[in-house]
Amino acid sequence: MAKLVSGVYGEALYETAVSSGNAEDMYQEVGSVRKILDENPDFLKLMLHPSISKEDKKKIVEETFRGRVMDELTGFLITVVEKERIKELDSIFEYFTDRIKADRGIGVVYITSPMDLDNSAKLAVETKIRETTDFRELETHYKVDPSIIGGIVIRIGDRVADASVKTRLDDLTSRLLDIQLG
Repeated sequence: MAKLVSGVYGEALYETAVSSGNAEDMYQEVGSVRKILDENPDFLKLMLHPSISKEDKKKIVEETFRGRVMDELTGFLITVVEKERIKELDSIFEYFTDRIKADRGIGVVYITSPMDLDNSAKLAVETKIRETTDFRELETHYKVDPSIIGGIVIRIGDRVADASVKTRLDDLTSRLLDIQLG
């Protein structure tokens, strides 16, 4: 559900930015707002507090952001508060920034491996991704997850290429259970 919400609201923010011709400025300001929110986690706690009315929360957003960021972004933040979607704000902003990056030909790639990859392995993976996509540039995020045992998992947007040993073992187990039960 959160993914659907972030897509709907993120797309609305993206379309607003593009149609107003302010996509680059909006991208920069969304980055700044994300940084401010990361550095001030109490603001989000305040916005989520159940005893503070929606009207008061909208006033807080208005007073905090009006005149400091684009009016469209302030209005968007007020709408998010009004629709009680503040919890999803970071994923909404992530969706928006990923859309802008896609317009620029930048692929945001999440790579999971069971151990740290050395530079030559990273280069090989990135080279293969460049060969199989239209991206001019990659923004790669590496994560170590020993539970995948071996292989690699690559996520680009909603697409996942899972060549992990764990997934292969899970598939084999499932097939063996089907045979035994069948």
